Amino acid sequence: MTGGTGFVGSHAAAALAAAGHEVRLLARDPAKVDRVFAALGAPAPDRVAGDVLDPASVARALESCDAVVHAAAVVTNERKRAQEVLDTNPAAARVVLAAAVAAGADPIVHVSSVASLFPPPGPVIDPSTPVASPTSAYGRSKVGAELVARSLQDDGAPVTIVYPGGVWGPHDPNLTEQVRAAGTLVRSGVPITSGGLTVLDVRDLATVIARATVPGQGPRRFLLGGHFFTTPELADLLEEVAGRATRLPSPPRALRTLGRFNDLLMRVIPANLSITYEGMVFLTRGVPTDDSATLEALDVTLRPAGETIADTLRWLLDQGLLRPRHVPRLA
Repeated sequence: MTGGTGFVGSHAAAALAAAGHEVRLLARDPAKVDRVFAALGAPAPDRVAGDVLDPASVARALESCDAVVHAAAVVTNERKRAQEVLDTNPAAARVVLAAAVAAGADPIVHVSSVASLFPPPGPVIDPSTPVASPTSAYGRSKVGAELVARSLQDDGAPVTIVYPGGVWGPHDPNLTEQVRAAGTLVRSGVPITSGGLTVLDVRDLATVIARATVPGQGPRRFLLGGHFFTTPELADLLEEVAGRATRLPSPPRALRTLGRFNDLLMRVIPANLSITYEGMVFLTRGVPTDDSATLEALDVTLRPAGETIADTLRWLLDQGLLRPRHVPRLA
């Protein structure tokens, strides 16, 4: 498995182990494996030192493996890291997925993103939605990786593609942008605007990945955007869960302009800002996903979004990233 010390990957590795799989991680920093899984409260998997862009270390990690989960990616919308994102994500997919096919792995699960299908041509993203033409470096990188995976599927390789939406939840070792944004929403307020966003629990995504790791099924695709909320609905839910939610009427164009400004600012200051241009595009133009086929095929029921939000905010509070006044009901 790649990406096992990240947010999605660590939870997926724990879910795979709980399902009875013997898990091996390809990790650039093998010592990080112990730290991440200790914080998660799960046994640390076996690991091989290496990098997803290095075919030799990928081959070492694949030795004696029956299946592969590729969850590694550079996940950021920071403009100063745009070239890193574009250079890494498609290339990693080419190296890892091709090596997995050559090794005879079945299945080969590729963790893609709803970002590769956004913006869609209609009001809902569903399994028939075509690959999109996003403007951000991250979106373009996920499209590049997506095309690699689909090409292998077209050749008959047993590649399963999973498309998660906005992932929330506790125990995020790298403090990804979506989890940071959850903290921003309760600290600074919810921008009331057009569109909306999805709330997908990382543990539900991990369950889907584990249940998709079954041999003999051939090429498959599973869409899992999660619960969709308009911005007023999200403000109501945050107020119910956390006891606090400020509403900030926000014209969509103003939010996207602020996102562009922050992108430029992050080129010159050492900061990770939650409001980015791509994030504001997703927020102001976000649409729901139709996950029904995935949930039925894998017999999965998404946990209530309120539970996911509460667990995310409690974790941020425990980490000192929120203060009790921000989440009075949880504190």
